[in-house]
Formats: sequence, C-alpha cells, structure tokens
Amino acid sequence: MTGIAEQGSTDARELPDKTSRRRVVAWSFWDWGSAAFNAVVTTFVFTVYITGSSFGDKDVISAQLGWALAIAGLLVAVLAPITGQRSDTSGRRKLWLGVNTFIVVGLTAAMFFVEASPSFLLLGLVLVAAGNVFFEFASVNYNAMLSQVSTARTIGRVSGFGWGMGYIGGIVLLLIVYFGFISPDVGLFGVTSENGLSVRVTMLIAAAWFGLFALPVLFSVPEYRSPAAVRRPRVSFLRSYIVLGQDIIRLWKTSRQTVYFLIASAIFRDGLAGVFTFGGVLAASVFGFSPGEVIIFAIAANVVAGVATIIAGALDDRVGAKPIIVTALIGLIVFGSIVFLLHDGGQIVFWTAGLALTLFVGPAQSASRTFLARLIPAGREGEVFGLYATTGRAVSFLAPTMFALMVTIFGETYWGILGLMLVLLVGLLLLLPVKARQDQIG
Repeated sequence: MTGIAEQGSTDARELPDKTSRRRVVAWSFWDWGSAAFNAVVTTFVFTVYITGSSFGDKDVISAQLGWALAIAGLLVAVLAPITGQRSDTSGRRKLWLGVNTFIVVGLTAAMFFVEASPSFLLLGLVLVAAGNVFFEFASVNYNAMLSQVSTARTIGRVSGFGWGMGYIGGIVLLLIVYFGFISPDVGLFGVTSENGLSVRVTMLIAAAWFGLFALPVLFSVPEYRSPAAVRRPRVSFLRSYIVLGQDIIRLWKTSRQTVYFLIASAIFRDGLAGVFTFGGVLAASVFGFSPGEVIIFAIAANVVAGVATIIAGALDDRVGAKPIIVTALIGLIVFGSIVFLLHDGGQIVFWTAGLALTLFVGPAQSASRTFLARLIPAGREGEVFGLYATTGRAVSFLAPTMFALMVTIFGETYWGILGLMLVLLVGLLLLLPVKARQDQIG
C-alpha cells in the first residue's frame, strides 16, 4: 500500500461508483440514535443527575466523575487502534459495530438501577465510564464504514448528513424526555422525580432509542470485506501492538502530513468539545440563564449546528475539507471572542453571538472526519480511525484545563471563554501548514 493516489481518487480506495441513498440514510440513523448517549447520558441528564446533592458533596462527586472519565479515556487511547485494526483484518466491522453499540445500549438501560442515594454513586460512575469506552469503540467502526456508503465525490455530504442527523436526533429525544418526564411534576405514565425516577426512566427511553435507530445500518449496509490486494493476516492481540507500531513508523515516513493533521485535529476537536461542554455553564453563570432556558438554548444550538453541518457537507465535496475546517475555526474564534468581549451585554449577546458560534462546530467536526477518510486506503479504516480516537483522547484535558486555568487566574467564569478560544487558535495554527492535497496513506 504505497502512496499511489491523491486525495479524492477512487482507484486505490475501491469506493462504490454510486452512493446508495438507502444505505446512507440507514448509516446516518446510527448517528441519530447515538445522540441518546451523547446528549442524554453524558451531557444534559445522567451526569447532571449523579453529580447532584442526592449523591453527596457536589464538588467531590464532580472530581470522581472526572477521574472515572479519565480512566475511560485512557482505555480508549490504548485499545481503540487495536480494536479498529482487528475489525479490519477480521472482516467483521459491522459485527463489532453492533456488538459495541448494544453493549452501550445495555449499560444505558442499567442506569435505571442507579437510585438517588450515595450508595449507588459507584454504580453510576462505572456505567458512565464503561459506556464511554464502548461508545468510542463503536464510533471507530461507524466512522470506518463511511467509505462503504459514499464515493470520493459524495463523502463530504454523506459525513455532514450523518453528523447533522446526530444533532437533530439528540434534540428530538431531549424534547421528548424533558417535557415528557423531567420538567413536569408528574410526567407521562405518572412518573415523578421521587428517588430519581424521572431520570432513571429517561435512561430506559434513551437505551431503546439508541437500540432502535442502530438497527438500520446493521440490516442495510453489507459486512465489510477487505480487498484481497490489501488483506492482512490475523495476528494475536499482543502482536497487534507490534503491527500498530510498525504502521505508525511507516505513517511518519510516508505520510507525515497525515500525522500533522492528526495532531492538529486532536487539539481543535478538543476545543470544539469544550464549546458544548461549557456552553451551558457559561449561559447560566455568566448570562443568567435559568436551567429551563439553558435547555431551550441547547435545543436551538443543536438544531442550528445540525442544519449547518448538513449544508457544509455539500460544500466539502466542492471545495475540500480543509477550507471548511479553517473557515469554521475562524468563525468560532471570532464569535467566541465577541461573547467574551460583550459578556456584560446580557442574554441577547449569548442568544446572538453564542448561537452564531454553534454554526461552525458541526461543520468542523464533520469535515475533520472526511479529511482523514479520503486518505485511508481500503482495509485500514478501522485502524486509522482508531488512531484518530486515540489522538483525540490524548489531549482531551486541554480544553477543561485551559477553561479552569483562566477562571482560576482571573477569578471570573467568563474568562473561561478565552481559554477555549486559545485551544481552538492553537489547533488552527497547527492545521494551516497541513497540505490540503496529499498522497494517500502508505
């Protein structure tokens, strides 16, 4: 597998000649369903629930949650490339997508048993951490399937459509669970908040949602079979690390620009994650949003991000991924800086500049995926997207650290915005020298 095709060529990738709309929609429904874990479990509902006063001291629990997620991140960083590599060589990419997905579904459903008591905190932390690990494993295989449902001419719009479906699907589910169970004193089916029941029932709904919408890709997209010309022999688990090391050395020698991209994207992707992670905190503590108003803003922000991502996906196929990423990062830095400079302007500032900022998050994430996908030769998608997950996890401390550091130094929460913008700026500066067109990975 030498560098024989430029980015965008179909010869070495052996992509299909035509994109099947049915398979694209089936593939994207996994993104739609997986938002149940991203939005409901890790962002707006379950992690908020287990860090509440019912489980003990909030500050202590928040630290414990951080450590649990840190351990999960370490496991992903160590194991993701290997699990991806082995799914490539075994020809069971879809099988492992299904296995890992339904492990996440089972773990999410098990969160129903986490009652509002300190004695159930450890169970909640273990379930969240384990869910994060297997969700990342599933994502590696899901991203690797992008080349199976797209062509070189459509990969941008397909990726953007899937990412946009994820945003919109998460919001639909949030609307259902928030107004159906969490917000009312007595929700649907007589569910109340006593002993955390409203949140616990929400976890059952989230699990069913993910499981249901994961089925189309498993039924509609054929199992991956690596081309005979690039097929690799299966090796033992420990031997996989030796093969991985050899591949990384070869990647550095033959496609150094790709290594530079992995580093740059790891940094700016962490900044993108920080924008959503701390957006609610900033809305509440700096701009005076109530909890209900934070949810409403989150719904609006995700809708904007979803629509923008779908539109940007079509542009990706016309102008390439790098211009999309660079434009998005500049837009994020500009509007994030406006939010920072006009923090005394009240909620209108956050509703305008903050909402404008969300226009650029999804396009940057989706285009980052397509930039890499265009370079991966057939038969190594799982392995390289595993490296993509690993590099992201390796720097996942940057945005939270910069946010906390700026707040600590200057004593005001709004200074955290500047910390996030600095992470995005560093990612942008590292990305600029990376060549938009380069040889396929060797």
